[in-house]
Amino acid sequence: MSFQFTGIHHVQLAAPEGCENTARQFFGELLGWSEVPKPKNLQKRGGVWFQCGAQQVHIGVQQDFIPAKKAHPAFLVEDLDALCRHLDQKNVFIINDEPLPGAKRFYLKDPFGNRLEFLEWE
Repeated sequence: MSFQFTGIHHVQLAAPEGCENTARQFFGELLGWSEVPKPKNLQKRGGVWFQCGAQQVHIGVQQDFIPAKKAHPAFLVEDLDALCRHLDQKNVFIINDEPLPGAKRFYLKDPFGNRLEFLEWE
């Protein structure tokens, strides 16, 4: 093939209408991600975008929203233990799962019920 994939630009998570302020509090304030301005022509759809390392996470409004309880993005973290302590101090419920060889990881639910994984390779 003459083409190749070079990575992931963004992951989109669905959320209910009116989610923007809650998303800003969770992804922006709690996780510390920077908000990325949406292009003007897409602003009418609602939602909010964030920068997470080299990738973006787009929170998009879905009319018939149902949280993703199994499908999920996994975010690479440097010093996962520090993130875990930070979230614990903010009373965020962390879900431990089966070990993944060579990694430390945990899950949590975003404010809309979507499953998110955070991991650090050892």
